[in-house]
Parts: sequence; structure tokens; C-alpha cells
Amino acid sequence: MKSPLLSLPGAVPAEGVDEGVAAHYGDLFREQRALADGAGFVDLSHRGVITVSGEDRLSWLHLLLTQHVSELPAGQATEALILSANGHIEHALYLVDDGTTVWAHVEPGTREALVAYLESMKFFYRVEVADRTADFAVVHLPAGSIAEVPEGVVVRETAYGRDLFLPRADLESFAATHGPAAGLLAHEALRVEQHRPRLGFETDHRTIPHELGWIGSAVHLQKGCYRGQETVARVQNLGKPPRRLVFLHLDGSDVHLPAPGTEIRLADEGPDGRKIGFVTSSVRHHELGPVALALVKRNVPVDARLLAGDTAAAQEVVVEP
Repeated sequence: MKSPLLSLPGAVPAEGVDEGVAAHYGDLFREQRALADGAGFVDLSHRGVITVSGEDRLSWLHLLLTQHVSELPAGQATEALILSANGHIEHALYLVDDGTTVWAHVEPGTREALVAYLESMKFFYRVEVADRTADFAVVHLPAGSIAEVPEGVVVRETAYGRDLFLPRADLESFAATHGPAAGLLAHEALRVEQHRPRLGFETDHRTIPHELGWIGSAVHLQKGCYRGQETVARVQNLGKPPRRLVFLHLDGSDVHLPAPGTEIRLADEGPDGRKIGFVTSSVRHHELGPVALALVKRNVPVDARLLAGDTAAAQEVVVEP
């Protein structure tokens, strides 16, 4: 869906999976600094919005998700994953229950498959699953924002800010009273700084939760059975995920950022050395300069100097080896 906020002055459309919203509004670093200071908002209206209602909604979702949600208090935000039978990550949901309905926003392009899966698992449970993307848009207010939320809007509040499930028809009026708008690139720069993984960016077809540090925030280790739990338990007990997420400080003298998928090698082995990982997200941060998230093999020394393509990189541990 193309956001009406692309008509705001200076708006430059995002590309790829984030197509439909603004990448920036003309000044990437100013927009980052505004968000870091708790000002402005981010248009995330390209994300999918799913609701689950009915009296069995929490107990039913508890059976399907990696997170403990059977007794989720109204208004308390959480996040959860849906895994394959082999424990690989298939979906990531960002949830809040308003007392009668669970609201979740999900990555662009994933909602149809997610709704189809949820519908297939309803059986005799008293639940209703709905795709509300056409009617509601996600808007992000940064941590520290004192902006007022329109009455009746469902809010998902975390340490990183507030996600609003705003009626899509109210997007333009919201922007007129809650500016300045910050683009998706500013939002992504802060996400990378905070070491937060994103489905489809830090994940591939074989990613398991331990590799990304999603244990705890999205995976509850004491809850009952769910699809893929055997893999989670085995890796938790053995302590040996095959890969680990790292934060990279990139050489700032390079003009271009290494694109997602860029191969990572040990600097001591040079650009022709063996591949030990790949870049998942790369951004320009207003204070840190060029930085990235990457997946590397678990046994890569934590103090090893790396090459992301031809770019020198120093790693910072996110997930312990």
C-alpha cells in the first residue's frame, strides 16, 4: 500500500520490501537525531496488521507462539515468533492485547501467509483472525516522545517507543499535528544501533532464535509445547547455535556501505579467504558512522578483525559464542 505521506515535502520512497513509505524526507541525520531525542514519528503503514479476537484468543495463541501469552495482561506489549517444525523462524509478531482483541503488526509481505496459517490452526477454538491492514496503519513514536495519542487508538509501548495502530484514514491528519516525520532509514539506523533483529533481514531459511538473541524477548523457555520447541530446547541445553549475530563498526573511509548479503571474511586471510558470515543490515548512523549487523559462524573469535567485502570491520558481540 502506498502511503499518503509520500506527498510530504522532501519524501523519497523506500525500495524493496519497504516500498510504499518514505525512506527519508531529505535529511537522514536530522531525522535520526529527532527520533533519538524523542521527537517526530515514523510512518510504518506498509507493515501488516493482524487481529485475533474471541474468548480463546490468548490460550490459542499460546499454543502456536514461542512467547508465553496465555495470561498476557491487557496493554502489555510483547513479541513472538512462529517456527517451522525444525525450529527455523517463519514469522515474527509484535503484539499487544487491548482486553478484547490481540493486535499484531508484522513484516511487509508476510501477512497473507500468516493469516492462512492461523486460519488453518483454529479447529474448535473460539477465535476470529482478521487482516486489518486495509483499515489500520502502524505509526511509531520514539522513546521519550510526549506526543498525545488520539483517543481510542490501540498502543503497543516498549522501551524503544510506542507503536500506534492508527486508522489508516487518519494518517494525514496525524502527520499534520505530530511532525516532524522521520523516514524508514532513520528508524532502521536506530534499530541496528539497538542490535534488534528483523525478519527477512537478519533471518534466512535456516535461522533459529538463539542465533539472533531472540531468546527472552520473543521466546519463553518455560512455556509448554509449540512447533519447533525441540530445536529451541536442544540448542538451549547444548549452548551451541551454529551462527551468532554481531554488530559491526565499518571503516568510515569507504563511500559505499556493504549491501546485505555481502560476504564476511577474516581480515588476516584477506578478501580471498574463507567465508565466515554475511552482512544482514547496514546503515549510516548519525553518531556511530557506518555500522551493520551480521551473522558469523559461532566459532569466529570475538576479537577477530573482519572484512565485509572490501570494507574493514570491527565486531561487537551481540550473541555470545
